[in-house]
Amino acid sequence: MRMAAPSELVQDGRSIYRSFAVQVFACVVLGTLLPPFLYFNANPAALEDVTTKNSVIASIVALVAGIFFARRMNIYPGVKQLGAVLPTFIASFGAVALAILGFRFDYSNQVLLLNFVSSVAVYIGVMSMATKVGRSVFYAVPGGRIDRLSNVGLVVEVLQTAALPMHEGAIIVADLHADLDDGWERLLATAALEGVPVFHFKQVYEAATGKVWVEHLSENSFGSLLPNMTFMRLKRLFDVVLVLLLAPLLVLPLLAVASLVKMDSPGPVFFRQERVGFRGRPFVVTKFRTMRVEQQAEDHETRRARAMTGDNDPRITRLGAFLRRTRIDELPQMLNILLGHMSWIGPRPEALDLSNWYQQEIPFYDYRHIVRPGITGWAQVNQGHVTELHDIDAKLQFDFYYIKNFSYWLDFLILMRTAQVVFSGHGAR
Repeated sequence: MRMAAPSELVQDGRSIYRSFAVQVFACVVLGTLLPPFLYFNANPAALEDVTTKNSVIASIVALVAGIFFARRMNIYPGVKQLGAVLPTFIASFGAVALAILGFRFDYSNQVLLLNFVSSVAVYIGVMSMATKVGRSVFYAVPGGRIDRLSNVGLVVEVLQTAALPMHEGAIIVADLHADLDDGWERLLATAALEGVPVFHFKQVYEAATGKVWVEHLSENSFGSLLPNMTFMRLKRLFDVVLVLLLAPLLVLPLLAVASLVKMDSPGPVFFRQERVGFRGRPFVVTKFRTMRVEQQAEDHETRRARAMTGDNDPRITRLGAFLRRTRIDELPQMLNILLGHMSWIGPRPEALDLSNWYQQEIPFYDYRHIVRPGITGWAQVNQGHVTELHDIDAKLQFDFYYIKNFSYWLDFLILMRTAQVVFSGHGAR
C-alpha cells in the first residue's frame, strides 16, 4: 500500500491548476510579460529597454520564488490556500528589489509594482480554479480508532462494504494497527495495486489538525526522537544574529516601554520567573511586567494557580493588556536568546510549578524540551493561552507537531501568523 508524508494529504484534489509548472507558466505570461506589454501600449520596442528588461527578469525571479514559498506554506494545517500568497509574494519581491538596489541595476519602479500586483492576482486566480475542482474524499475503513477523524474538517465517508472507490481523488484511510477482517485487509491490498492512496488514520489526523497525537514515543510517531540537528545549529546562529541586528534599533523604544510600565502601576519594570527550558534545564525568563504585583505565595497549589494566566485575567494592567496583545512584553527575552536559553520560535517555556505538574499528569510531556523554547510557537498561533489540563494535552500535540516538522518552512509560517496576530490584534496568541 502507498504510504506518504502527512503534508501530501492537505493537497486536496488533483487539478492541473495545482501543477507547479502550470502555475509558473500562467503567472509568468499573464503576470510579468503581458502587463508591461500592455503598459507600453503593446509596443515591443519598449520591452527592449534595459531598464524594463531588468525589471521583467527580476519580476520573474521574484514570482517563481513567491510561488515556491506559497506552495511550501500550504502544506501545513490551518493555512488557507490563499492566505500565504500576499506575505510570501511581498517577501520575494522585496528581497529581489533589495538585490537590485545592492547591485545597482537599472530598473523601473512602475514595472516592478505592476508585475507584483498582476502576479498576485493571477496566482490567486489559478489557485481559485484549483479549489473549485473539489476536495479529496477520505473513505474510512471501519474499525479500531477511525472515529477520531469524525471532526477534523475533512470529507470522511465510512465504507459500508469492502469495495474499492474508483472515482478520481478517492483516498482510503484506516487504523492500520487494528485487527481488521480479512475482507478489509484484501481491500487495502487491492487499493495499493490500483494506485489508490492508503493512509494510517494518524497521518490524516496530523495533516488535518497540525497536532501529533502521541501514544508511545516510538519510531512510528516521530521517525526519530531527535529533530534535525543541522537546522537546530543554523537556527541558533540565526537567533543570535537577529538579536544583534535588532538590539541597537530597539534600545530607545524598550526604554520608553520600561518608563511606561513604571508609571502605569507600582512594582518593578521586569517580570522574572523560573521556567523549564532546553533539555529540561530551568532558567529565569525576563519580560516586561504586565500584571499587578502580588505577595509571593508560599504553598505549592497557590503558586501553581497564579502561574496560570488567562486572556481576561483581572491581574493584567491596562498597559499590560496592550503589551501582551502586541507581544512587546516578550522582547526582553532577547537576553534569554543570547544566553542560549531560548529561541525566537519554539514551544513556550512553562513556569517551573506548572511544568512539574504537567510532567506528572501527561505522558511524554518532557519530550517538548528537546528543542529550545521560543518567544512564539506553533501552539501559540493555533491555540493561544490555556489553563485546563485537557487543553494542555492538546497544546502538547501542537508542540510535538512542531518538533516532528522542525524546519525553516514551519518557522517562517509561525513568524507570518505571529505578525498577523500582532498587527491585527485578533487570533490565537
